[in-house]
Amino acid sequence: MNITDPMEDISPILALFEPISLEEMDRAKLLDRMDLKFIFQRSLLPEILRNCQENYKVLSIKEERFSRYETHYFDTTDFSMYIQHHNGKLNRHKVRYRKYVDSGLCFFEIKFKTNKGRTIKDRVKVKELKSNIEGASEQLLIKKTDFEATALVESLKVNYNRITLVNKNLSERVTIDVSLSYGTQPNCCEYPGIVIAEVKQEKTSRSPMISVMQSHHIHPLSLSKYCLGIASMNQDIKSNNFKPKLLHVKKLSNNQE
Repeated sequence: MNITDPMEDISPILALFEPISLEEMDRAKLLDRMDLKFIFQRSLLPEILRNCQENYKVLSIKEERFSRYETHYFDTTDFSMYIQHHNGKLNRHKVRYRKYVDSGLCFFEIKFKTNKGRTIKDRVKVKELKSNIEGASEQLLIKKTDFEATALVESLKVNYNRITLVNKNLSERVTIDVSLSYGTQPNCCEYPGIVIAEVKQEKTSRSPMISVMQSHHIHPLSLSKYCLGIASMNQDIKSNNFKPKLLHVKKLSNNQE
């Protein structure tokens, strides 16, 4: 398999899923949710998709069953948001612009991880990705955080392809991210050999996808794409608390390749 073409082997499998439109999926936005994350080898993805086909629909936009994402994260110059996550602080934020490449839609987003383990996301639509935070984006930042726009700088660029599955009863979403890359050439870091899957539910409940993960002996692993990227792109930054997880991810990726 040529993993530089991330959809080559799974497009026929995705074609077997019942489609769901963006409008239908938005009935279950899950902007206030519980998340559970799994990271596994890319070679397992076709079988995992086949195992969960009967329980999920796949988001289909203009007949495409995966979407390209470009995300630009912001942090303070001393990476305080990253450090808070590294140190295990709850009630923490992530700040970013996200572009849905195929549709051209862009949003400024703030994710808040509560001390109850819930993830709350707020966002405003913007015209394009920006290197600063202003206008309606700045107003949202002021409303939802204690950060000032002038104190934040662009800290990381992330690109990946995403498959979005929706439970047929609309009770959960599963996002499946492949072809993960950080930065821009020549300064970039890529993880083509891993998949990051995230189960998103309003409240913790039975999940066919979690059952599939258990059947493959894949255990939850709490490591955000942002923290993985910052630790991978900045060799001198504090990362000792992430070290076992980083080693596990790199081992998965190297074994895949």
